[in-house]
Amino acid sequence: MHPEFYVLAGLILLALINIFWAGAAKTRQYGTKWNMGARDGEMPPLAPFPARLSRAQSNLFETLPLFVTAMLGALVAGHQGWKTEWGGYIYLAARILYLPLYAAGVPVVRTLVFMVSLAGLLLTSWALVSG
Repeated sequence: MHPEFYVLAGLILLALINIFWAGAAKTRQYGTKWNMGARDGEMPPLAPFPARLSRAQSNLFETLPLFVTAMLGALVAGHQGWKTEWGGYIYLAARILYLPLYAAGVPVVRTLVFMVSLAGLLLTSWALVSG
C-alpha cells in the first residue's frame, strides 16, 4: 500500500482525537445533560481551554478537505511520489504538533507550525498538478 494512505489514515485518527478532545472539554464545562441534549439553548461562553480545542478542531477542518482532495487527486492521477509522500508526512506531523500547541495556548510557535502544515499541503497540491 502507498504510504500516502497511511497518512490519510493518520489524519482520520487525528480528526477523531480533535473531535473527542474538544467534545470532552465542552462536556466538562456544560455537563452531560448538555452533551446528550438538543443543545438548543444559549450557553455561556466556553472557558479558555475548551475554546482553544474547539478552535483547533475548526482550524484542522478548514484545511483538511483541501489536503485530502489534493492527495486523492494526485493518487488517482498516478502522481504519487516524493511530493505526495513528503507533503503528506509534513502536513500530518505539523497537524499533530499543532493540536497540543493550540490547547496549551502557545502563540507564535503554533502559527509557525500551521505554516509548515500549509507547506505540506502546497507540496501535495504541486504533485496533483505536475506529477
